Amino acid sequence: MLEKNNKLLPYSRKLRKDMTKEERHLWYDFLHVYPVRFRRQQIIGNYIVDFYCHSAALVIELDGSQHCEPEALEQDKIRTDYLCSQGLYVFRISNLDVTRNFEGVCTAIDELGKARTQRPPSVASGDSSP
Repeated sequence: MLEKNNKLLPYSRKLRKDMTKEERHLWYDFLHVYPVRFRRQQIIGNYIVDFYCHSAALVIELDGSQHCEPEALEQDKIRTDYLCSQGLYVFRISNLDVTRNFEGVCTAIDELGKARTQRPPSVASGDSSP
């Protein structure tokens, strides 16, 4: 069972209500009907991840241009390291990829989701992008 900071619950609810256009696009046009259940704005430890699939131990993070700044890159690394230490695989996707290559993003998520749900329980996690 993953740790969860319940103090983040109001903020998580707000983020679900106020998703970015890229998050809405990915959620409503792909993830919410995907055969394996995803949750949006899921609290894991002291973080709120964009999308989480328990059965695949998969986190999907959509990154806007602010994630290219040095300070944001360091914070993303700390966040990713924590999530990986919890046995999760973090898949980072740029907002630009969602906008320009939605089909490719969906294909990559589908392939990763299938591979992760068919994996042995001891497979290590990592970080990638399409």
